[in-house]
Amino acid sequence: MTQIATSVTTENLSVNETGSKGRSLWSDALKRLKKDKFAIVCFWVIIFYALVALFAKFGFIASPWEETVGSAYDPPSFSSIKLILGTDIFGRSVFYKVIHGTRVAMSVGLVSSLISVPVGVTLGAIAGYFGGWIDDLIVWFYTTLSSIPHIMLLIAITFIMGKGITAIYVALGVTAWVGLARVIRGEFIKHKSRDYVVAAESLGATHLSRIFKHILPNVSHFIIINLSIQFMSAIKSEVILSFLGLGVQGQPSWGVMIDDAKLELSRGVWWQLAGATAAMFVVVLAFNILGDALRDALDPKIK
Repeated sequence: MTQIATSVTTENLSVNETGSKGRSLWSDALKRLKKDKFAIVCFWVIIFYALVALFAKFGFIASPWEETVGSAYDPPSFSSIKLILGTDIFGRSVFYKVIHGTRVAMSVGLVSSLISVPVGVTLGAIAGYFGGWIDDLIVWFYTTLSSIPHIMLLIAITFIMGKGITAIYVALGVTAWVGLARVIRGEFIKHKSRDYVVAAESLGATHLSRIFKHILPNVSHFIIINLSIQFMSAIKSEVILSFLGLGVQGQPSWGVMIDDAKLELSRGVWWQLAGATAAMFVVVLAFNILGDALRDALDPKIK
């Protein structure tokens, strides 16, 4: 009995030690992230884009974007906020279109991430934890999916579902989980044989408890990093599909604006192209820098 009690106590200490190490990792990561001033600026840039998208969604700003505010192709002017980026061929405010393009881009990034991240985490965790034929099946599935060129797969799905933002949500959501599934699978294979998981199993923890309560919190930093990468990739993919005429219909999109602007450059009309590309460049750069900072801050090997 004494030996059993000692064993259980040791196992409990192992689990508690792992929990304290996890909290220490997050605390240290937050401290390192706060020291990176450039990453903090990028974080607030992303928050700013999110607020702009939210306000545009509910009509608090840049509404209505369809109204005529001047003549066709009026150059940029500081006489009015509506004319700060000039007008398009229909006399509509390019600045308002850029704002609503932000709404489209951020919504696509958010919704597609909310679809792809749970799928990638779930399949990766199941494959890595259980192994065997389940692992073989899931690995075969995502290997087959990843062997198809990404842009071709997106185009095929949008053709099947029809053009529109809903098709973009689904196409990006069901194709972007493969990378995360690979990472989570590898981490689960590494963690499932560690002492704290073995201790939890000896204490009677179920499979679900071991997966979600013990292992998943210890690999959650990979999910956060992948979320920032997936968000950025979704924005770029939406712009490409909209540029090709397979994306958003009937509402402003940076991709549609770039597509319209390619014929305007010969007339010296550069402001629609400049507005869309500058808005996309800033948010993609911010996500890139923040993603790198998160990776460095959350990597326990650096500590």
